Amino acid sequence: MVSNRQEHAMPDNNDTVVPEPSNGFVKTEFVEEIAHRALTYLQAGYPVHFAGAAGTGKTTLAFHVASQLGRAVSLIHGDADFSSSDLIGQDSGYRKHKLVDNYIHSVVKTEEDIKSYWLANRLTTACQNGDTLIYDEFNRSRPEANNPFLSIFSERILNLPKLRQSGSNGGYLQVHPEFRAIFTSNPEEYAGVHKTQDALADRLITIELKHYDRQTEIQITVARSGIDQANAEVIVDLVRELRSVGVNNSRPTIRACITIARVLALRGAHARHDDPVFQWVCRDVLSAETAKVTRDGRSIMPQKLDEALLKGGLRSDRISASPAPNRTTKRSPSRKGSTACLPPKE
Repeated sequence: MVSNRQEHAMPDNNDTVVPEPSNGFVKTEFVEEIAHRALTYLQAGYPVHFAGAAGTGKTTLAFHVASQLGRAVSLIHGDADFSSSDLIGQDSGYRKHKLVDNYIHSVVKTEEDIKSYWLANRLTTACQNGDTLIYDEFNRSRPEANNPFLSIFSERILNLPKLRQSGSNGGYLQVHPEFRAIFTSNPEEYAGVHKTQDALADRLITIELKHYDRQTEIQITVARSGIDQANAEVIVDLVRELRSVGVNNSRPTIRACITIARVLALRGAHARHDDPVFQWVCRDVLSAETAKVTRDGRSIMPQKLDEALLKGGLRSDRISASPAPNRTTKRSPSRKGSTACLPPKE
């Protein structure tokens, strides 16, 4: 039987949080259906993998689902410089003890003892304590760095080679029955990511995330900016139309909607084709999509943006010219330790 007890010190890890369900989290049928599926897999003991392009809400959704489990959460960000020891831990120095006994003047007795100390990293403490691990953009780490997960998910055992060398419990840790893992990743064609080894991919249940539906994007834009529904609809429709230009249909994302809406709310402006603030913020935020179709080496996004602004002109004319709500007057209640309501990463 594999023991859970470690003779080497495994210090208390304060790198965990206990997320709370956020009142500001946008719950639509589209979002709740995905969250329900993920929660079901996790409760059954399977690791979940949210895969999708940037701006599809993978990390925010991961925290929301983790909050439903009611366990502390450890967060790891994938890194190309990671090795397995960055996940599970490593020796972090040693203590040397030397005793010189010269009680009898003519006899000198010396005893020397050197003991190494093991420092557990987040994966080990999560497995030991039954935390929920969120491994954000895990495919930015090299595949070999993620090998410890293979035995964790299959045999529920974490292999600790350093401790095995020292003879501590055979170098194995029995994974806590409440341990769960949520992975997120960008597509493999993204810069700086690595192809996932088949052995790990076979152990994950992957949920492909696309952009939210129109109604969800509108509600997110309203919730994150404080702008009204009518203005949010124009902004979202504009971004969704530009998203269909060219072959790279993952951008602009919901982040662009939130950015434009926040600026309009701050300036008391409106999503109208004749509003100068709306004109320049749209061009600054949306015209730099260089990955889209080009003509003579130049992006056609500025042209497509002008066409989209004109196309949406009739609809935006229906927006009242009354002052838009100022976001600075609307504050969400603070939630100490809450991470489920984190905004999308910039």
